[in-house]
Amino acid sequence: MSIIVRKARLEDGAGIYAVEEDAFSVPWSLDSIKRDLANEERTMYYVLEREDGLIAGYAGLWKVLDEGQITNIALRKIFRRQGYGELLVRVLMEAAWEAGCTDIFLEVRVSNQAALQFYRKLGYEVLSVRKNYYSNPVEDAFIMDCKKRSYPWVR
Repeated sequence: MSIIVRKARLEDGAGIYAVEEDAFSVPWSLDSIKRDLANEERTMYYVLEREDGLIAGYAGLWKVLDEGQITNIALRKIFRRQGYGELLVRVLMEAAWEAGCTDIFLEVRVSNQAALQFYRKLGYEVLSVRKNYYSNPVEDAFIMDCKKRSYPWVR
């Protein structure tokens, strides 16, 4: 079965919410997701869609002036560790660079070594720590940044 990455549409809200519920202990609300999808001027969302229409994953970003803030990257559990997360993040980052972002920020749990390694591979560096950023369980987050000029795939 084939899978594509495409720009998210408002009608993808329920599918994105289903991914949230599968991926996170504290998922975003459907209303929050729909608000983001409706605000195309300030947000960018991409979905990983199976040919039967199932939303297998998504990645989102808020754009503020020349900065991007990755909000979430999530895959349904059965689609993890197959390269889809990297594909989604690269597509999202390329779109952000094209939209004028010069920096892209994100937060990641300090204990999530696999994610830290993944983000470093894509050019992110740890800037600082946000204390008690996550809940369920409570944990600090690293704030990471990738500058356009350090992104290895930008020409």
